Amino acid sequence: MEWQTLIDEPAVIAMAVLVLGLVVGYLVGRLNKELLSASGVPETVEGTPFERTAQSIGTSTVEIVARLSSWFIYGIAVLTAIHIAQLLDTDAFWFRVTEFIPQVFIAVLILILGFIIADKSELVVSEYLRGVKLPDVSVLPRLVKYSVLYVAFVLALGQIGVYVLPLVVLLAIFAAGAIVVGAIAFKDFLVSSAAGIYLLLEQPYGIGDRVQIGQQSGIVQEVDLLVTKIEDDSEEYIVPNRKVFEAEIVRERE
Repeated sequence: MEWQTLIDEPAVIAMAVLVLGLVVGYLVGRLNKELLSASGVPETVEGTPFERTAQSIGTSTVEIVARLSSWFIYGIAVLTAIHIAQLLDTDAFWFRVTEFIPQVFIAVLILILGFIIADKSELVVSEYLRGVKLPDVSVLPRLVKYSVLYVAFVLALGQIGVYVLPLVVLLAIFAAGAIVVGAIAFKDFLVSSAAGIYLLLEQPYGIGDRVQIGQQSGIVQEVDLLVTKIEDDSEEYIVPNRKVFEAEIVRERE
């Protein structure tokens, strides 16, 4: 009878819930770490600024995500234990707190994923544009990166209940402005692309032909969407396709 009375005590039940929450939280964290590692997340985030920052403080992206899942369960267990033990008579407050914790957890995950996706997007765009010999193109990777970060930031704020309509409107204005400014700033890029399409379709000269484009002359090595590469002895000239149309083209016959 005394054991039954002791078990029914709120403080005992609260302690049991707390211990169970700590155990479950630890196990969930370990399980998430194993699942993330098995799914190749460490290789995906390797080399990103977020991962380098995490490693500088003795942890990793996978560790942070796993710990967040553990801390989420720890927080729920602590709040539940406090409520059961009736340490505070503020049911409405604790209800709001327990409702808010999952939102914060998801918001943090969105930010982490945003940083990872932004870094990877910058690398992919940089790699794709590596062969483009136009100076204005170098700003595109960073523009993509910060656009992704901005979207992640807006989504995270919206998740925790912040009024984000002005930020969404600002994003729409930014996107419209980026299109207009991009059309002006990358005029040469667009013109070279259009010229490249014409050259690829009409083929006024081909690989192996000896041509003179403006002041450069040599044998055509490559013609792609943006540039024409010609080689003369030990020198290689990379001529933007827009300049092919601006300059006089001479195809030398043998």
